[in-house]
Amino acid sequence: MVGKIAFIVIAFSAISLAFTLKQDRPAAQGFAVIELFTSEGCSSCPPADALIARIEKENKEKPVYILAYHVDYWDRLGWKDSFSSAQSSKRQNQYANWLRLSNVYTPQIVVNGSQQFVGSEEKTLRNALQHSLSQTGQNRLAITLEKQTVTNITLSYLTIRQVKDDHLILAIVNPNATNKIERGENKGRTLHHVQIVNHFETFSLNGREKGLVNLALGNIKNDFEVIAFLQNAKSGEITAATKLQLKTHG
Repeated sequence: MVGKIAFIVIAFSAISLAFTLKQDRPAAQGFAVIELFTSEGCSSCPPADALIARIEKENKEKPVYILAYHVDYWDRLGWKDSFSSAQSSKRQNQYANWLRLSNVYTPQIVVNGSQQFVGSEEKTLRNALQHSLSQTGQNRLAITLEKQTVTNITLSYLTIRQVKDDHLILAIVNPNATNKIERGENKGRTLHHVQIVNHFETFSLNGREKGLVNLALGNIKNDFEVIAFLQNAKSGEITAATKLQLKTHG
């Protein structure tokens, strides 16, 4: 009888431990990382900018993560986009390699690192969004702010499984901005932007499920968002994502 009670206690303890470990790790679910490559110098881009603004507004309570990268290769054609960077152009070229495209273009949208199309194609985007949210995630990612200074932040991350080829991407995102365009294809227009990528950094996790990373804040001046996601370095597929709302350090 004593042996049976001991067995029950041990079994109950094992179940409790398993439940605790499971609770400590975030559960996998469907999500959508929407990456727009755009430019203020491109006359075809404002409709795509407006589209992701609508999508962002409609999906505030859902696991939808929008990043607008302003590329710099339009800057030489009459108007320098103040949000543009060579880093954004480099990321778009990386997608051209991953997705085996012969060239880059704007506006372009990539969803979860695996599907790309013209950024103003609303029906295609909505279908991709619905499909992505209906899937069961392969992994799960959580981030927590550990320390913040004027120049950088320290974040802890947690995933539910080790993936050797996964990189952690952290992007500093400006929620919105407005610019009046004085030259180029959009001369005379006032353009509204959302989810502007200020800059981003890539961290190789080497299969570690959890750890600490430091991220420079750059020239961010307003309250901002950190969007984090796991991306396979070989295929470009994004397997998990999350975000964190932060205020500038006072």
